[in-house]
Amino acid sequence: MSLHHLAQINTGILKAPLDDPSMAEFVALLDPVNALADSSPGFVWRYTDEGSNDATAARPFGDDVLVNLSVWQDRESLWNFTYRSDHLDALRRRREWFTRLSGMHAALWWLPAGRVPTLQEARSRLEMLRSRGPSPEAFTFSESFPPPGAHESTASVSARD
Repeated sequence: MSLHHLAQINTGILKAPLDDPSMAEFVALLDPVNALADSSPGFVWRYTDEGSNDATAARPFGDDVLVNLSVWQDRESLWNFTYRSDHLDALRRRREWFTRLSGMHAALWWLPAGRVPTLQEARSRLEMLRSRGPSPEAFTFSESFPPPGAHESTASVSARD
């Protein structure tokens, strides 16, 4: 068992409020995609609003910005959920519901196994990535770093997985 897990935050600027008819298909996908995440190999935890099964009410970046925050056992588990599961269908449709962002909208980082990140920590990691670029403290799938204490020979993992 690893001493570290991989946290991720991703954000998206809504094209319309969630109760707008143009967002109905996105809203309908929330429960199935969240259930898929919850049952995916390597899934550890995901942020949800109190009394809810999703995080759509949390708006730490602004009224029109949705946040997804989760923890995975490792990079491969998150990669497989993101790009090798039915989640990919929703991901491919993101431009229907979200405005294209000009800067970094997602960040990854390692944290001690058993700990979950706060929204404030996640925001800080995303801002760190935006201001400094990829580093062991905040990185991307395409330029990732191993967990603390891992061998230097695995320092940067290619996005070509």
